[in-house]
Amino acid sequence: MKDITPFETTISFRFRDLNLLKEALTHRSYLNEQPNWPVPHNERLEYLGDAVLELAVSEKLYRLYPDFPEGQLTVVRAALVNYQILGKIAAELGMEEFVLMSKGERGDNQRAKEVILANAFESLVGAIYLDQGFEAVSKFVDQFLMGRVEEIVRTKSYKDPKSALQELIQERFRETPTYEVVSESGPAHQRMFTIGVKFAGAIAATGSGNSKQEAELEAARKALERYGS
Repeated sequence: MKDITPFETTISFRFRDLNLLKEALTHRSYLNEQPNWPVPHNERLEYLGDAVLELAVSEKLYRLYPDFPEGQLTVVRAALVNYQILGKIAAELGMEEFVLMSKGERGDNQRAKEVILANAFESLVGAIYLDQGFEAVSKFVDQFLMGRVEEIVRTKSYKDPKSALQELIQERFRETPTYEVVSESGPAHQRMFTIGVKFAGAIAATGSGNSKQEAELEAARKALERYGS
């Protein structure tokens, strides 16, 4: 494995247990090529990091927006910690250079790599939590994630795109858009769904995601970009 200390410099965090960082940067596919790799893949850390990240962001939003009701706080949080934003932040941090994955995964499409990077970001949060606790996670989230929340709130990009699209299409076409699965691919632990949103007699846009809900939201977003102007 290449020297990962430059990545520690990038994130302004020095691990006491460097194996935690190595684990956070190890994708499941890498172990297929390197079965003797001394640390496990990062999915357990991802599970932990997802929960810790949600708590850290929830607390910060609770304090930042005292007038927001629970439902609004929930959708703002969802917009802030979705895989697109986490994948983008991970890319900006140069994580792709350090994440260990198989040659096949490294050569896969951009969207698949974005999901891998987003998952690695959550794994990194889990590793930071285990290494130095919640306060360290809170500082990390402040430094690399919370700077994006102001724009999300200002532009109201947290609004549910499916609801917004339904309002638009009912007004314009007098019908309700429907969603259908176009394709499914990938192994059971990393299923990828492609779903189309249909109205006016045709599929207007498609979206992909690791869940049907995620794919539907992306399809709705793309349809809004096309028909919302």
